[in-house]
Amino acid sequence: MIRSFQTFLSASAVAALFAAGGATAAQFKTDQGHTEVNFGWSHAGVSMQSAEFSVADGTLDLDPENPGDAKLNVTIKADSVNTGFGPLDDHLKSNDFLEVQTYPEITFTSTSVEVTGEKTANVTGDLTIHGTTKPVTLVTELTHVGPHPLGGVVDYYKGEWIAFTAQTEIDHMAFGVGGFSTGPISISIVTEMKAVE
Repeated sequence: MIRSFQTFLSASAVAALFAAGGATAAQFKTDQGHTEVNFGWSHAGVSMQSAEFSVADGTLDLDPENPGDAKLNVTIKADSVNTGFGPLDDHLKSNDFLEVQTYPEITFTSTSVEVTGEKTANVTGDLTIHGTTKPVTLVTELTHVGPHPLGGVVDYYKGEWIAFTAQTEIDHMAFGVGGFSTGPISISIVTEMKAVE
């Protein structure tokens, strides 16, 4: 997730977010109920399969005066992998793949941001899976910034929010996951993040 957490970095988005409150800095946290970390792979070239990690927690620290210095940290529970088929979940958690008892967490820590448009950015960071850390770049797009549309009817949604999507691909063999290559693993992330009061 881990992803896109900095697409908001365009000047217009930052200005819109902080114009009303005059805040100098803020931290945002993922809304677990509206954060999805999905991944897909080719099953021997016969079909494309997909799954998700259902537990992902992230924080985004943003200073509107220095948006390029924003920091994103995401932690995913490896044993939350869910394919919809129990035996496959157990296999992915086993020593053949993720070894979740030895490596219980997958993490992403941003290292740089390249703004590519008003609502898009490439967010590069260190991704750690199975005890191995590699740089990855998330292609991100801002989908919302400011008050949540549900804030007027549900108290939980009051306050400032950021939402974005992100995509990337990784080579699972580079992280020591699996005994043979299935080809690239596509990763797609959707998240809503709420400002911490």
